[in-house]
Amino acid sequence: MAEELNQVEVKSFEVGDKVIGQVRKVEEKQVLVDIQGSKLDGIIPISELSSLHIEKASDAVSEGEELQLEVIKVEEEALILSKRKIDAEKAWESLEQKFENGEILEADVKDVVKGGLVVDLGVRGFVPASLVESYFVEDFSDYKGRTLTFKIVELDKEKNRLILSHRAVVEAEKEMQKRNRLEELKPGQIIEGTVQRITDFGAFVDIGGIDGLVHISQLSHEHVNKPTDVVHEGQKVQVKVLSVDRDNERISLSIKETLPGPWSNISEKAPKGSVLKGIVKRLVSYGAFVEVFPGVEGLVHISQIAHKHIGTPHEVLKEGQEVNVKVLDVNEAEQRLSLSIKELLDKEIEENHDYELPEEAKGFQLGEVIGDKLKNLGK
Repeated sequence: MAEELNQVEVKSFEVGDKVIGQVRKVEEKQVLVDIQGSKLDGIIPISELSSLHIEKASDAVSEGEELQLEVIKVEEEALILSKRKIDAEKAWESLEQKFENGEILEADVKDVVKGGLVVDLGVRGFVPASLVESYFVEDFSDYKGRTLTFKIVELDKEKNRLILSHRAVVEAEKEMQKRNRLEELKPGQIIEGTVQRITDFGAFVDIGGIDGLVHISQLSHEHVNKPTDVVHEGQKVQVKVLSVDRDNERISLSIKETLPGPWSNISEKAPKGSVLKGIVKRLVSYGAFVEVFPGVEGLVHISQIAHKHIGTPHEVLKEGQEVNVKVLDVNEAEQRLSLSIKELLDKEIEENHDYELPEEAKGFQLGEVIGDKLKNLGK
């Protein structure tokens, strides 16, 4: 009688029917369930428990758990059921909606396989290696078990194909961070950055998700032959924002303007009456400009070049020549330095070629100091 009742009940089920089952026993390769409203046994093979490969049934379900299931086969005394099909059906419906809306998903990495990562979103999702990060990753082994965010880049329910990208999420976040940073930046701000890349014309500095250019002319108050003489990749630097072009995402920065200028504390470095060595940088009709510190030039007026009258500074000086100078006056506020060569020379030297230059004037060649006339003495 019981057997006949079972056969009648079995005939009331068809492949594709949806049933509710409660897990009665979890075996290694299958799960036995009690089917709600039926005396029949329900069997879920391990292959029908999950869209992903699992080693044992207990990895997917536990005793007492209530499951939504689909009939995939009707046997004489039992129904063969699938949990995977129900999960997949629900998942595809949800995933299609999220794909259309461009939503970001969160899921655990279930496995690392050749060519990428596998995640479980109710259906098997695959993340190609090139779509994991925005940079090259050599070994993905430590990604297993990690929770990552993803965007769906390809979805095909018929082919059971779901391609995901974590890289797309990362790049979108970086772009948002960049736009926000651009809006925050204003000329005149002084901020910390990290040197990312060095070129012949300057250095690119990361200032929080976006790079700005420090042109070679803005690296230092001193002349810079090549940027690597001043900065190196990975170096933390203070920069001043010179300009922000939001449309073209271009930011001009300066390291130089965050540094003490060459004229800072010049009154202490070159007090009135002090003697300094310098290089003649420029000769003009009214005197000579002498660089006494990098970026600091003072004027030796033509009247302070020699005791004797000279028509032009070119008569006794030349550009690039090293000279000794005495500070006559210093004005740090106006960045002006008045210098004298004459005050380091004894007037008698210009009248008697037998005298030697004093020690503090050794930077001069005698003929260059007092002109051609002295060269001809004694001829």
